Formats: sequence, structure tokens, C-alpha cells
Amino acid sequence: MPPLSPSSPVSPLPLPYDAVVGALRAAGCVFAEDEARLIRAAARTPDELAAMVDRRVTGLPLELVLGRAEFRGLRIAVEPGVFVPRRRTEFLVEQALATAPDASVVVDLCCGSGAVGAALADALGTRGPIELHAADIDPAAVRCARRNIAAYGGQVHTGDLFEALPDSLAGRVGILAANVPYVPTGEVGLLPAEARDHEPRVALDGGPDGLDVLRRVAAEAPRWLAPGGCLLIETSERQAPTALDAFIGSGLSARLVVSEELYANVVIGRN
Repeated sequence: MPPLSPSSPVSPLPLPYDAVVGALRAAGCVFAEDEARLIRAAARTPDELAAMVDRRVTGLPLELVLGRAEFRGLRIAVEPGVFVPRRRTEFLVEQALATAPDASVVVDLCCGSGAVGAALADALGTRGPIELHAADIDPAAVRCARRNIAAYGGQVHTGDLFEALPDSLAGRVGILAANVPYVPTGEVGLLPAEARDHEPRVALDGGPDGLDVLRRVAAEAPRWLAPGGCLLIETSERQAPTALDAFIGSGLSARLVVSEELYANVVIGRN
């Protein structure tokens, strides 16, 4: 088949599975067969199928092509300009549920698409009523998160970290999940193109050592956490010792949990 490009006319004929696989493989997609099945299943018309393949071939992340990401069994809506939830962050959700299984007030800070908040509310909601809040500084993320947590009666706020939250939450939060940016500024350019070129820098860049936002969250968290409430933040293996120090310095009891399978490192602090 001829190469697809943004300027190519969209064919009115359905693209056969093998042709989709071939186009994706030629573009460097490692899981071309799986992606082809997902794209073909999502497309409603032949024109839409050709356009979706076209967007994927030109480098748009698969989740943005599909308009959704799978996260802990949920279908999370995503859109261009919004951070795509990673599978490793499911580990943060699992640790939150294990640490505070009876939490009734949940905050998803730096929420992006709202995937973490939605997953927590979905699990905790089987045990009782949940008050869910999410916040992000990026209006595009706030708009997307509203779509994803509406089913749980959640509220989404726009603003810089805790400044976005209503004062009524102070001292009441059982789970404070903060998927903060933690890539050092000098390493953002080394990220895969799918992240570097298609996700907002504010969701990636954590400052000179990657921990600027984490420190701010850890410093203010005790005021917002209920007695026994927990703060959970994802970080890297290299940054974990410094992150632990930040938690302890704010008065939280802290520990590190690791999933070698998911390459996930989560610092947990309790009030």
C-alpha cells in the first residue's frame, strides 16, 4: 500500500488487517498486530480507519489515536495535550487501596486525565460512599478529568496543587494520590518522542533533579491529610532516597514500595 501521510487523501475503501499491520510496522510500532486490532475495532467507518492509521503512523500515541487508555480495568478518555496514564501507575492505586482500604475522602492531585482518582473511586465505592476530588493546573487536563470522574460524582478543580482545593478538605483526606512530574529538566529531551512531543511539559518536568513538585506536595500534605491518612507519590529508583527524606522532613512516616515487574517506585507517607 502507498505510505500514509497527513496530506494523503483518505481512501473510501476499508484497509485490510494485513495492510494496517504493515503500515504500523513500517512506522516502527513494536506491537503492530495488537495496535491494528485495536484501531480497526475503534474505527466506525473506512474513512475513520484510514485517518486513525495515518495519525498513528505519523507518531501520535496509540491512546490518543483511540481516544482512550486502559487503566486498571477502566476505559479512561484521553485527548491531545493530556498526559496518558501509564500502566505502572496502577501500582500506586493498588498501594493506596492496601494502605487505606476504608478511606472515604480521596484527592487525585496533578490528576491529568483523572485515571488515578477514577480507579480509586471505582474500587472504594464498593465499600461505601466516596468523596472524590481531583485537581490540575492544566485546563486541558481538568476538562478531560471531568469526563472520567463524572460517573463517581467527583469534583475537578483548576489550580496549582493545593491552592486548587476547597479549604473544607483540610484535615479530612484519607488518600492523597499525587502523580507529580518527576523527570529532571535536563532529561525531558531524552524521553520517547510519544511523551516528549505529545504530552504537556508541565506533566513531565519536575525541575533540576525532578523532585521540585514532590517536595512541595510533601511539605503541605500533613495539613490536608486526616489522622492516619496517606500520601502516595510515584518516583524513580534513583530519586527514591531523596523523596523519602522529603516525606520524613514534613513529619510523615514514610516507606518505599517497589514493583520490579512494572518498574514502579512509590513513596507512601502517613500522617
